[in-house]
Amino acid sequence: MDSRFTGGLLGLIGINLLSFFMIVFTLGLGTPWAVCMRERWFTEHTTIDGNQLRFDGNGGQLFGHYIKWFLLTIVTLGIYSFWLNIKMKQWVVAHTHLGK
Repeated sequence: MDSRFTGGLLGLIGINLLSFFMIVFTLGLGTPWAVCMRERWFTEHTTIDGNQLRFDGNGGQLFGHYIKWFLLTIVTLGIYSFWLNIKMKQWVVAHTHLGK
């Protein structure tokens, strides 16, 4: 079993800064694209049993889910927010694959 993560500190700082500024300058509307950018960086630097991880999600896909999740949170007076992390992780995992 040869699994490894090859990302470095400078790359992580760079991707986090870029994500932060994208979110701030778009007043939060760029969050789905920032999330996808970070997930793609992590998967591009992760190898499991010699297979590179691949992330195929994009911000446009995630934006629709963000709107739906936001509205469900409002309608349920915040109760749905307990499921948001689970829904987000399910979406990320569904778009992460072992591939070349």
